[in-house]
This record gives sequence, C-alpha cells and structure tokens, in this order.
Amino acid sequence: MRFFVLTLLCLLIFNCEDKQSQKKTSTPTIDSTQVKTETKVEETDTIPESFLLTKDNAMEFFLQYEKEHKENKVRMVTDYGNIDILLFNETKFHRANFIYLAKKGYFNDTQFYRVIENYIIQGGSTDDRDIMRKRRYIGKYLLPTDTKRGFHHDRGVISMPSSDRENPYKLASPYEFFIMLRDVHELDGDYTIFGRVISGLDVADKIANVDTDDADWPLKNVYIRKVEILD
Repeated sequence: MRFFVLTLLCLLIFNCEDKQSQKKTSTPTIDSTQVKTETKVEETDTIPESFLLTKDNAMEFFLQYEKEHKENKVRMVTDYGNIDILLFNETKFHRANFIYLAKKGYFNDTQFYRVIENYIIQGGSTDDRDIMRKRRYIGKYLLPTDTKRGFHHDRGVISMPSSDRENPYKLASPYEFFIMLRDVHELDGDYTIFGRVISGLDVADKIANVDTDDADWPLKNVYIRKVEILD
C-alpha cells in the first residue's frame, strides 16, 4: 500500500514538472515578416506632384518657400567623402532653390561633371537620362543673379553658373553649382555666391585631382550620392 502511494505521488510530481517545463520552453518564435522595423520618416514637401516651376511662377514660389523653409545647412555625400555647406540667408532665392531641390531628391546620383585642379569642381548635372527626367518633373526656369551681397569668389564658396543658352543677364541655371578651390575675384558680379563649405573642403580638393578628359569631365564618374538637410 505504501509503495502504491509513493508511486502515485511520483507520477503526480513528474506530471506537474513536465507541464511547468512546457510552459517555460514554449515561447513562440517570431516570424520576421511580422516584425515592425523602425524607419526614419523623411520630411517631405506638400507641393503637389503635378506642380511645375516655370519662368513665370518660380520667383513668386521661392519668395514664399524661403519663408516657410529656413534650413541652411546641407551635406553632400560623395564618393570621396562628405562636404558640408552653409547656405547664405542673404541670397534667399538661391538658398530656397537648393533646399527645394534637395528635398525633391534631385541631386541624388548627379555628378561632378567638370573638375579643374586648384580651380573649381562643378556639379549637379550628369549624362544620365534619369536626371534629365527629374528636371522635367520639377520644371524649366532660371534664377536671377544676386551678386551685391558683399561675397567674393574665394576658396570654399559655392556659386551658381549661368545657363548655357544666350544669356546676357547671366541668369543662373538652378540645377547646377560650383565650388571654388582658390580665390578668383574676376568671377564676382557674374555668378551668384550662395554659400560656403564649412567642412570637407579637402574632399573637394581630392575630387579636383582626379584624371579628366579634354573637356574636364572625370574619366571615372564622381557621384553625389545624395544631399542631406542638416539644419
């Protein structure tokens, strides 16, 4: 009788321990498709996709845009490192234009397509048709010069080139820019200086030293992977 009671107690204890063991080890595995990953939400403009900038509406648009978008620090992420730039509030249309294009993602995968050692690196364009398509979706317009702010084409400033077309008023091509690598004050008055490099000027020097063809186009493409808004 005592043996039977002991046996029964052992069975009951074993059964309870087994159930407790199952409770401890039955943690469900997580299906990776069910895991929510944290993603960074990028700031986007509320401009309708169908909106196009033109020579008739660009100035009015940027006059309002610059009041609502005060960012003035950007980072160019390039194949050779980062270049941080402070955009000048004094040249408000050109600052607003650059911020607008950066938020549109226009500069992503454009190139430094003209580089001259100890002179300039010029970027914002490419021979890629996808970039030309981006331009069509943003619009066709030019910006007026704004050259009487006391800035000079010193080493490290960023300026905006004129349009390729016949252009007696030196209207600026809004999609492109150049960074000065030495002082060239002869350019003052013709091109709008709208910012300066605050970090990464050595990166610009590296880019200017790459091998180029006779038209100053790098033999190996130098990409601007993206332009980030810092502040």
